Amino acid sequence: MPPASLKTGRSVPSSAGGATPSWWARPGLAHEEGGLRLGGADLEVLARREGTPLYVYDRARVLANLERLRAALTAAVPRGRIFYAMKANRHGPLLRALRTSGRCGVDVCSPGELQRALDAGFRERDISYTGTSMSAADAAVLAAHPRVVINCDSRSALRRIAGVSPGRAVGLRINPGLGIGYRQNPRLTYAGGAGTKFGIPWEEMPAAAAEARDLGLKLDGLHVHAGCGWLSPQLPMLNRILARVGQVVAAVGPVRYVNLGGGLGIPLVRGDRPLDLAAWSRLIGQYFGGATHEVWLEPGDYLVKDSGVLLLEVTEVEMKAGVCYVGLNGGFNLHPEPVFYQLPLEPVPVRPRGGPRRKVTLAGNINEVHDLWAREVRLPLPEPGDVLALLNAGGYGAAMASDHCRRGEWREILI
Repeated sequence: MPPASLKTGRSVPSSAGGATPSWWARPGLAHEEGGLRLGGADLEVLARREGTPLYVYDRARVLANLERLRAALTAAVPRGRIFYAMKANRHGPLLRALRTSGRCGVDVCSPGELQRALDAGFRERDISYTGTSMSAADAAVLAAHPRVVINCDSRSALRRIAGVSPGRAVGLRINPGLGIGYRQNPRLTYAGGAGTKFGIPWEEMPAAAAEARDLGLKLDGLHVHAGCGWLSPQLPMLNRILARVGQVVAAVGPVRYVNLGGGLGIPLVRGDRPLDLAAWSRLIGQYFGGATHEVWLEPGDYLVKDSGVLLLEVTEVEMKAGVCYVGLNGGFNLHPEPVFYQLPLEPVPVRPRGGPRRKVTLAGNINEVHDLWAREVRLPLPEPGDVLALLNAGGYGAAMASDHCRRGEWREILI
């Protein structure tokens, strides 16, 4: 396979296949004269060779995203750590690339993910476990791995851990009562407004900390994860969340770490701008720059989302009641976010055809009426057999996929 590359390439001129949008361009992804490339690899060649549906991930982009975030965290606090949130993408070669880099740990949320992290070579002390609805079986697995960091999502989880791991150090997950998410989408704001299952209400944290100590556990840290996909317009809300976390830290006493979770977003549609990491760094430094505890992050999407594309083949093009439907050989079961969270995946032809752009609706092959990838997007009209790339598919795609309608067949490769 071609090596990963940071080559940007040249945009295809309109005479070579239609005016290609450029707002989504980034290092490693671009239309060149021959078509769309990711990490130096010709995506149509990969699609024809490997078959579709096919996820393709750019290793160089993942590591570049990690380094950018590490630099911003280092500028903000004297002692920081990053734990990659595996639930975003658990592709084995990608996990091994992150582990080999030595630049981050990994956050897991189930015994199965914990085993996958160990299989990828992560040491126990480089693994944090942040799950929910902890069962007796979950607690038994954690008891067998005493160096794994545990963030308890509930006071019931505290009691479970105390029963099988007496004296263990644990963290507590805070529900800050404030949510933050991409365009403040209520499906992506994990706190505030209606109740949430995530974490212990911030007002109850002193009592929960006291209970942990009464159970003989050591309060090692605090954790908060209030939402997903947020960008610069949401930084004022982050400011409020950090202030509340600071209140909890002061109320429960000294801890070894404060884990600020993940949720940092990337541009998804025209008009979005990249998160201002310098402003984010200043905000983190404002609250924790002089802290004696470590500051941890657990990004998922920020590291992997724009590293990946999902390649699908056009199966049919047909007018129905005045709407031009373009059928694809993969549906929402392969990447649930567009339907589940209304998070868009930008479609781009890997070999754009000439002629004017047409307004089309992209439909999947799942026998459900809501299985639509995008409504009324403008593309050069494709033909059956063409390949489309759905951008920003590197996070919460294959990791969330199912076998609904027995359509759960896809491949993943890291380049």
